[in-house]
Amino acid sequence: MLHGKTALVTGSTSGIGLGVAQALAKEGANIIINGLGNADEIEKIRASIEADYKVKALYHGADMTRPDQIRDMCAKGIEAFGAIDILVNNAGIQFVAPIDEFPEEKWDAIIAINLTSAFHTTKACLPGMKKKGWGRIINIASAHGLVASPFKSAYVSAKHGIVGMTKTIALEVATEYITCNAICPGYVNTPLVQNQIRDQAKVHGISETEVVEKIMMQPQPTKKFVEIDQIGEVSVFLCSDAAQNITGIALPIDGGWTAR
Repeated sequence: MLHGKTALVTGSTSGIGLGVAQALAKEGANIIINGLGNADEIEKIRASIEADYKVKALYHGADMTRPDQIRDMCAKGIEAFGAIDILVNNAGIQFVAPIDEFPEEKWDAIIAINLTSAFHTTKACLPGMKKKGWGRIINIASAHGLVASPFKSAYVSAKHGIVGMTKTIALEVATEYITCNAICPGYVNTPLVQNQIRDQAKVHGISETEVVEKIMMQPQPTKKFVEIDQIGEVSVFLCSDAAQNITGIALPIDGGWTAR
């Protein structure tokens, strides 16, 4: 479905971003991956995308707090493939603390990576989309882009900001055959979350099953994690012709969390 298209997915060397990149590659899109990690492991990921899906894959290690590096990443992708047709803003970090104890440097980093980086990538990629008369922008927000939880002031602020920016961009490019949507996942079953489960079990002196049931799944009525491949498949759908009139939405994939 996406043969001949190119997708840039930020924060895509693991977790949700990697799953989205693989889902888009499966449909024939060339991929630009970005993120942190061991250089050898990242090269294995890049090479496996090419081998498994018969597409081209590039890696760029742009620091998502650095606008100059973000612009360079987008420029290199456009130079290699002619345009970036699909932009998935996924890069994000988290930190938890009461707001009166929240480290200022953590606030600045979360806003920069979770929100401001998406402004810079969009600004860099949108002219090429307009020139081609087609584009898809997908912002990975969160259930916390729609509701709040305590001790997550920076993350919740950034994700609410992403939802607002999504709507604004969608209105600005509504006649350009470009759509812009946000996906708002609840708790996703990633390696990072699995590590958190183990850590919380030790801290609270309870089983890992109890951590999942009593802490993590408490806000999700289905009591089931969102799976990475589900987010990937929704991303593919939002890139399809069937979704050409879906724009400006914040789509929850949260097991009913925000239905309360």
